[in-house]
Amino acid sequence: MPSCSVSLHPKLNTMIIDLRSDTVTKPTEPMLKAMMAARVGDDVFGEDPTVNELEETGAALFGKEAGLFCPSGTMTNQIAINVLTKPGDEVICDYTSHIYQYEGGGIARNSGVQAKLLMGDRGRISAQQVEDSINQTYDWLTRTKLVSIENTGNKAGGSYYSLEQMQELSKLCKKQQLHMHLDGARIFNAIVETGYTPKQIGPLFESISFCLSKGLGTPAGSLLLGSKEFIKEARRVRKVFGGGMRQAGYLAAAGLYALQHNVERLKEDHVRAKKLGDAIKNLAYVKDVLPVDTNIVIFTLHDAMPLDYFLQQLQDKNIRAVAFGKQTVRFVTHLEITDKMVEQTIKTLKQIQ
Repeated sequence: MPSCSVSLHPKLNTMIIDLRSDTVTKPTEPMLKAMMAARVGDDVFGEDPTVNELEETGAALFGKEAGLFCPSGTMTNQIAINVLTKPGDEVICDYTSHIYQYEGGGIARNSGVQAKLLMGDRGRISAQQVEDSINQTYDWLTRTKLVSIENTGNKAGGSYYSLEQMQELSKLCKKQQLHMHLDGARIFNAIVETGYTPKQIGPLFESISFCLSKGLGTPAGSLLLGSKEFIKEARRVRKVFGGGMRQAGYLAAAGLYALQHNVERLKEDHVRAKKLGDAIKNLAYVKDVLPVDTNIVIFTLHDAMPLDYFLQQLQDKNIRAVAFGKQTVRFVTHLEITDKMVEQTIKTLKQIQ
């Protein structure tokens, strides 16, 4: 089990419980040692041995031919959309999708593509929904070219697709000659929760993105996976998007460490999130809580409990959280959240009036 660095207030030396996101973690001592020991080179020239190893490791894990290391998951998603579409095409996704909600309009801005939004089951769109949404080939309609799913779903509260659901979608896309992309920013949360394997997922998608800096705990970076031909074009687009990095092996070493040591421990985050969710259900000022499937807890406050007041009450007790919509709050557990922190959070929640 990796060592956990507890966040402390720089002036008061008190414990900070940061539930805003799983992106707030800092490298553990073993990860830092791995980073400092990394062999590096110029990755734009393809000469960074540690980046090359990470790309090969990630690709092999999912049974893909090649990989590409990028600064962020937003970039890997946007590169995939750009490579798999042309301006004027259409991408089908759930209305809660990160590519639509939280990537700055990049679908349109970067690729000239429009989104057709579906209302799935907590972020999960079905093969039937997609089939019903494919445009016919009239000149005056946009061309449906890409289906993108998010697993697990962030805005959907950490929900995950079953293997069967993904297989049905993949079968349909192949039949309809549609590209299929997986925004797997938190795919390892789904993997440890369900028991399906990366190699079962890999063949279902033309492109796969997964994040190293969320639950896996690295400082930065995401991997984009696909065929050699796809990654060759993706590398060019990465450069156009400003994502070429030089001695990136220091970051890649963190990714390699995370894949070796930080995947199975994600189960601990899920246990803690579910404990928080169970406690929150019983609070009088909470209107509802989304089902807690993985490491995300999303709940809505009654109107009598002002959102700003609630968040300030938490902040006053050194608990950080974010608003996630009108009267809605999100908690995210991660490798820096301990059992003691969960107990302290529950105690504080019960004291808020």
